[in-house]
Amino acid sequence: MALRHAVLAALLDEELSGYQLAKAFDMGVANFWHAQPQQLYAELARLEKEGLVDGREVVQDARPNKRLFRVTADGLAELERFAAESAKPSFIRDDLLVKVQAADHLDAGELIARLTERAEFAEAKATQFEALLKGMRGDRAEAEFLRYGERIGPYLTCRRGLAFERANRDWCREVIDVLRARSV
Repeated sequence: MALRHAVLAALLDEELSGYQLAKAFDMGVANFWHAQPQQLYAELARLEKEGLVDGREVVQDARPNKRLFRVTADGLAELERFAAESAKPSFIRDDLLVKVQAADHLDAGELIARLTERAEFAEAKATQFEALLKGMRGDRAEAEFLRYGERIGPYLTCRRGLAFERANRDWCREVIDVLRARSV
């Protein structure tokens, strides 16, 4: 998957400025695609040049003008083409796993500290995802929302992010317990 497809998918529901897109990535898309704001701005420019998004300038009185972007019919066609391709399997690339791989030769206390940090980060992200999910479904029960909700794509990817962060948290805690038990 290229950044372009993640940007196009993020723009499906509404027009967004580059700043709003960066915020949307930070909260909703970051569980499956990470990008720096500079990368997003550069990608928006490329997508606009290729006719996959339209940008329009909004004049503001008390602030600098901003550009809002929306997906074009060609952009939607590109997403449809992308969706028809076989999905490539994902692979884990994580520096913490390299540290755990070398656990037998490292200071267990330092490794436990890094695992604790990661577990706390994962717990905080899981809490954010839980709040996002609740906000998306409102007062509806999850099963009802999944059956009748207007847009379930963001909800389903958010659920994946929640499961990912919970699994990270639980794995870190398990490794911490193993390392502590071995150092007694």
